[in-house]
Amino acid sequence: MTQHLKLRIHVSEPWDFERQAGTAELTGWTTDHADPENEEWEVHLDHGFDFNKRHIGTLLVAPRYVGERLERMFDAVSGFPARLAHRQDGEWHFAFVAMISQRHDKPAPDGQAEDHQDHGTI
Repeated sequence: MTQHLKLRIHVSEPWDFERQAGTAELTGWTTDHADPENEEWEVHLDHGFDFNKRHIGTLLVAPRYVGERLERMFDAVSGFPARLAHRQDGEWHFAFVAMISQRHDKPAPDGQAEDHQDHGTI
């Protein structure tokens, strides 16, 4: 089984995303990174968010710039520019701009890595 790649996502656009969603920092995971041919990754959020009267629990992440590949995220120092889409009427709708980076969980007080299971709904 493919290991989950844990991600941190900082949404920068729209400019009022944090006011509407309550946070600009999202965390989640994907297994789409395992196939180098995947040009987009479906990310399951640890905690969904509400935006424009909709609850969003899954995002589609794609490179922000033409010719880029998401795997370049592993070489980035502070994050990699990405576009984010959410499901709307059965299709993906690109609506956000973000920086993504690999997430390394801090150990919990009991010595186990912290992990979140609330994936929200779509």
